[in-house]
Amino acid sequence: MKIERKYLFAIFIVLMLAAAMATATAYTGTGFSHHKSISEYSSLSLNDILSKYSDTDCKAEASGICTKVSDGDTIEVEGVGKVRFVGVNTPEKGVEGSDTSAYLVKKLCLNREVSLDIDDSKHTDKYGRTLAVVIVDGKNLNEILLKEGLAEIMYMPPSEFYPYNWAGENTTSYTHSSTASSSSSGAVGDSGSYIGNSNSHKFHYPTCSSCSKIAEKNKVVFNSRDDAINQGYVPCKRCNP
Repeated sequence: MKIERKYLFAIFIVLMLAAAMATATAYTGTGFSHHKSISEYSSLSLNDILSKYSDTDCKAEASGICTKVSDGDTIEVEGVGKVRFVGVNTPEKGVEGSDTSAYLVKKLCLNREVSLDIDDSKHTDKYGRTLAVVIVDGKNLNEILLKEGLAEIMYMPPSEFYPYNWAGENTTSYTHSSTASSSSSGAVGDSGSYIGNSNSHKFHYPTCSSCSKIAEKNKVVFNSRDDAINQGYVPCKRCNP
């Protein structure tokens, strides 16, 4: 059956509009970006980068050759498959800073043997990727990305790891909780977020040393101080949030 030209033209317009809308609403993740350029790392050797950091306490539970770097927080490891760096988030492809984050990971990992400390609390994410700390020559690459400003914290309990312990002074974060209905999620700005203990009913700054002692099942995330207080939680006397 022949289709009149006006219908073909209409179909063409619809397809063009759909493509434009898809471009306009391209996935940007949490919106995290940074201004670091590849030139800051291109002249540095592996030792130049790694020597700034202490050896990690994380334990190697698997290892293999990194065969592909998809972006700054996802790689493929021979014998393991896709690996998602636990606790951190780098800019999505097309977002400012994504090329630099991916460049550093390629420089440290690609075609080299890496080790993995797999998250015992949650082995894989919803895409089937292994969640792990990536260890390069004894250094925690997740931590390096944070302290270099190439990634933000993405703490998503339950998790064996508490990435606030890896953070540098100006690290930004995105906090999400799936463990309690009273918690909320969102980008963490200047006001920060707060970690509550459903057992003691105290809440803390994420950087408080007490947070690392809270059992994962008892952690509740609040995006504001008022939210925590309204839920019946009291401020920690150590960090005074």
